[in-house]
Amino acid sequence: MEHIEKILEFIVEIEKLKDVQRKTKPVGLERFENSAEHSWHVCLTALMLKDYANEEIDINRVIKMLLIHDLGEIDAGDTIVYAGQTTEYKAEEEAGISRLLSILPGFMADEFIELWREFEAGETADACFAKAIDRVPPLLHNIHGDGHSWRTHGVTKEKVFSVNQRIEAGSKDLWSVMRGKLEGAVNAGILK
Repeated sequence: MEHIEKILEFIVEIEKLKDVQRKTKPVGLERFENSAEHSWHVCLTALMLKDYANEEIDINRVIKMLLIHDLGEIDAGDTIVYAGQTTEYKAEEEAGISRLLSILPGFMADEFIELWREFEAGETADACFAKAIDRVPPLLHNIHGDGHSWRTHGVTKEKVFSVNQRIEAGSKDLWSVMRGKLEGAVNAGILK
């Protein structure tokens, strides 16, 4: 029963992710997305695109990574990927994830902190695919939202291509399609 109490405490605490505002707006909406919505969206995206990973992946591990990868934002807040992430921010995010996961029973906390670290390192097939998928919804938000976040933050096409080329490490096929969509955004004047 004690473990259930701890898990329920964790579930209540992570509700705060719904209040972390991101820098992009969902397609067709005027409001900004929150980090909890992003987590749901990337998980479903991973599930739909799992057959296009460069290497064999364990989709359950990928989804776990994607569900926990932004939990540290509850304490650290969200930053735009194009601004880069300072070592101070990464330390604050890791402290946040450690704080949250410490609520859980030890055996669960250990598993999830290792998955978070694996995602951050981005070296395994699962992590490469998860990191690739993490980039897809924000790109689609901008492509289908007249480049709203790119314009607001002065993000250049060079920066967008440079940062998002990491999609290729997880899925060459997906990067090929997304690169084409980005080139279309350039041609349409959405991405300058």
